[in-house]
Amino acid sequence: MALARLKRSLIQMEQRVLNRIRSKASPSPDSSQLSKEFEKVKWQPQLVAYHLLGKKIVHFLPLFRDMDAGLRRSGMLTSFKFYVSLTLLASLMITVVTLFLVPTVLHFVFQTPLFPSLLFGVGGGLLAGALTVISFYMYPLYRADVMKRNLDDNMTFATGYLAILAGAGVPPNNMFRSLSKIPQKLAVIDESRIIIRDVELFGTDMITALENASKRTPSEKFKELLEGFIATIHSGGSLMAYLLQRSRQSMRFKRIALRKFSDTLGMLSEVYVTLLVAGPLIFVVMLAVMAMMGGAGFGVLNPALLLLLLTYIGIPVGSIVFLIILDAVMPKW
Repeated sequence: MALARLKRSLIQMEQRVLNRIRSKASPSPDSSQLSKEFEKVKWQPQLVAYHLLGKKIVHFLPLFRDMDAGLRRSGMLTSFKFYVSLTLLASLMITVVTLFLVPTVLHFVFQTPLFPSLLFGVGGGLLAGALTVISFYMYPLYRADVMKRNLDDNMTFATGYLAILAGAGVPPNNMFRSLSKIPQKLAVIDESRIIIRDVELFGTDMITALENASKRTPSEKFKELLEGFIATIHSGGSLMAYLLQRSRQSMRFKRIALRKFSDTLGMLSEVYVTLLVAGPLIFVVMLAVMAMMGGAGFGVLNPALLLLLLTYIGIPVGSIVFLIILDAVMPKW
């Protein structure tokens, strides 16, 4: 009996100690980090839009079927249905806001009659919704074009680096793994990380991972590089010879592109001087003389107002457009 009581007391003491440890124990950093990440993901706009619209977007999906390919090629980490839900929700919200905001401002601020204000509101709302849908439709295409230009600019570096590793006898898996570990923000390094992720995390073989990368990439040059890499492995050829030949070809294309960019830059400089240096000076002098002589201007736009519009809107907007064009044609690397 004494042994039984002693055993029960020991069991109870052990249970009390375990309960005290459990009550004082804090959640592990991994679980708290996972909960924080889950909270961040839960409130992403595309997820909120999908939860609000849900299955209601099924009838609209065929209208956006071209967007699916653009999403895959752009590298955006979002689902096709989520993105379409966000597109429809954003266009609906902007349409409704414009529909109520434009008539209110026109009627109460500018004292426009009610019926024309409502007509402007309906037209502005439809236009704002259409522009929103077009913007969401064009954004993946823009991202894909940016990725394509970045990959094309990185081809010289990528082929040269892979050729050095192939000459040292490094296996293909380790070649792309070494490329993915370079601490630089380059598009080809990001693609290499995705390839290594498919191999190490998803369990695909190297050939399949390269084939998937060649299918989703927007760059034809990078696609040709990967397809030639796969063909060389299948045929048992020399990767070093293939990559050296691609490296020389990339260097030749880079020199041609830089020569073309030099000619384009000369033409753009002439356009800039004509439109944004000499042109505004001529208009400023002309409008200043018209204002001093009491010119009538163009309808409600008197010379003084035209001068202000040219100075504070025309020249800055023209300079921004020129910078965007220059960034689009300029090589990144």
